[in-house]
Amino acid sequence: MLSIVTSRLIYKTPPRAVLLVNKHRTKLVVDAIDTLLTYLRQKYPDVRVFHEDRPDIPPGVEVWRPGPDAEKIDLIVTLGGDGTILHASSLFKLGAVPPVLSFSMGTLGFLLPFHIDDYAKALDSTLTSRATVLHRMRVSCRFHGSDGERLEGQAQDWQVMNEIALHRGSSPHLNTIDIYVDGQRLTEAVSDGLIVSTPTGSTAYSLSAGGPIVHPSLSALVLTPICPRSLSFRPLVFPSSSSIKLRVSDRSRASAGLALDGQTSHVLGPGEAVTVQASEYPIPCINRSSIADPEEIQDGEGVGPGKEDDWVRDINNLLQYNATFRSKALLRHSRT
Repeated sequence: MLSIVTSRLIYKTPPRAVLLVNKHRTKLVVDAIDTLLTYLRQKYPDVRVFHEDRPDIPPGVEVWRPGPDAEKIDLIVTLGGDGTILHASSLFKLGAVPPVLSFSMGTLGFLLPFHIDDYAKALDSTLTSRATVLHRMRVSCRFHGSDGERLEGQAQDWQVMNEIALHRGSSPHLNTIDIYVDGQRLTEAVSDGLIVSTPTGSTAYSLSAGGPIVHPSLSALVLTPICPRSLSFRPLVFPSSSSIKLRVSDRSRASAGLALDGQTSHVLGPGEAVTVQASEYPIPCINRSSIADPEEIQDGEGVGPGKEDDWVRDINNLLQYNATFRSKALLRHSRT
């Protein structure tokens, strides 16, 4: 079974290549990019900065294109929201992902530990191997035709960070999908669709569909039905060693649209299938708590820098976990 744990980020040689991934270039994003580039050029002049080949590529950076011959990247820096990190993951969907340092640009998210104002401390701690990373599990997906052979054009496994989803799309009919776990038939699902998520993805689409919240350090697969016909069809959690096969039944009245981390891939017809299992290539995400200064320790209850669980903080701050209606109202009142 894969071990998904927090560990110290150690560069055996000084980092030499940083990939910048950002959302749409608003003025706020443009200013943040200029600030980051100025800081990197002044303090780390030997570090090369790359960017995707897009029309809005910042001036003075090098073009980077994904693929087997791509320049080796030592660190990914994202500017945006959770979707920006998912996009960064998709750039490395066929192999290992470099460490990811993510900055929030005014949005909240489970994958955004750093505010852009903390750029100097975050970059220094990361580039000098003083940060820790959480290895967030990804899943790999293989696609098969009705004859069991790989579908044309899908010969390689895709790596997904949040979830894969089979859904009925615009069809008025429910999907009928056969579910197999480690080769054993589990059930026939009649529903709007099915989600297989990682622990990281358990707070995304799966949560909205009624799935459980799973700590990202766990190694597990979450199977969540979307509006099932049977009220006894509840979400299930499997060990990461499991292999889950979703096959569109020959009796299904609707094809199944396939979405990988929210991006439409293709449509599976009756007899076609996708097999999902844990990927060998998790995403190493840099933790905020690991770079806190000693003076940030507060007296009384709590834990010190490097030991705080970012996830526990986030489910309280972002989800307002177990907050009553009354306490939410008081919270809003206290902010005015």
